[in-house]
Amino acid sequence: MSPTNTIYKTYRPGCLHIWRNCIADTRYQESLHHCAGFHIVSSAVIIKLRLAFLLCTTLFACSTKSESGDHISSPKFEQYFVQGEQLYLKHCSNCHQKNGTGLGLVYPPLNKSDFLDHYFEEVLCLMKKGKKGELMVNGKLFNQAMPGIPTLSDLEIAEIATYIYNSWENEKGIIEVQEASGILSTCEK
Repeated sequence: MSPTNTIYKTYRPGCLHIWRNCIADTRYQESLHHCAGFHIVSSAVIIKLRLAFLLCTTLFACSTKSESGDHISSPKFEQYFVQGEQLYLKHCSNCHQKNGTGLGLVYPPLNKSDFLDHYFEEVLCLMKKGKKGELMVNGKLFNQAMPGIPTLSDLEIAEIATYIYNSWENEKGIIEVQEASGILSTCEK
């Protein structure tokens, strides 16, 4: 057997003696693709397969992208997410709860909220300006006023949005401060 070939065994009972005969007869080694359950594969092919596998797994691991095209595992995303979580716990969780489930029919949920899914710009405006009046979330009517927090900076709103839009099975990715600023500049007073 040449040093550039490796044998991979597919176990078949009773074939070992046939395999030994195939390997011993060098006339058949070059054209032999399958011998009694054993595959002869070139070492170069094995190396190429290993490299292809490593490349695919590396690309797959690095390609976890959000809808907005940003890497969810980037340091900037992680910073926004962690800061957003702290700000959420400080300013939002009293009403919307730590796990985002809301409080009965008084305060709407953020976790699995159809409102979050469909009204991204309004959600950012609500953080800054608040809202009075009715709000329909997941088919339920909420009529408790939501106080805005005008002291929050655009960056802090972007961080909170990054947190809520990437928690509870959401994966929107990072909400950049520039995007938040653009939206907040159009909010009704």
